Amino acid sequence: MIQISDVRVSDRVLVNFEGQLIEGTVLEVNHEDRQVCVLTHEQQEFWYSVEDLFPITLNEAELVRLKFHQEDPENGSTIYVRGPFKVEFHGQDKLALVYRDERREIQGPITVHQLQNHYESMTKVHLE
Repeated sequence: MIQISDVRVSDRVLVNFEGQLIEGTVLEVNHEDRQVCVLTHEQQEFWYSVEDLFPITLNEAELVRLKFHQEDPENGSTIYVRGPFKVEFHGQDKLALVYRDERREIQGPITVHQLQNHYESMTKVHLE
C-alpha cells in the first residue's frame, strides 16, 4: 500500500481492480476522501481508495522504461543516467540520486513513484 501523502499527479502505480493488479498513471488526488483517480493502460479512469494502490518496484527494466541508460560502472557501483540525472546503486540497500550539485543518499530500495517524486523535486520536471 502507498501512503496518500506520497502520491502525486503523473506518478505510475499499480491498482487493485477486481483482484488484478493493473498499472496506471495518477490523474488526480483527493486527500480528504483518501482516493486517487488513476488512468489505466486500458484507457479507463477510475477512483481508487488508497488501500487499492501499490508501488511498482524500481528495477533495471523500469529504469530503461523511464529512458535511463546504464553507464560504465565506477567503484563497484551500477549507474543509470538520464541527461544530468544519475541513479547510483551501491549494493542492495543503498543508492544515491545525483542531479548536478545535489546528491541524495537513500537507504533501502525505492519504488518508481518515489523516484519520480525525487526527480521532480530535484529537477522541477516530472519524470514520465
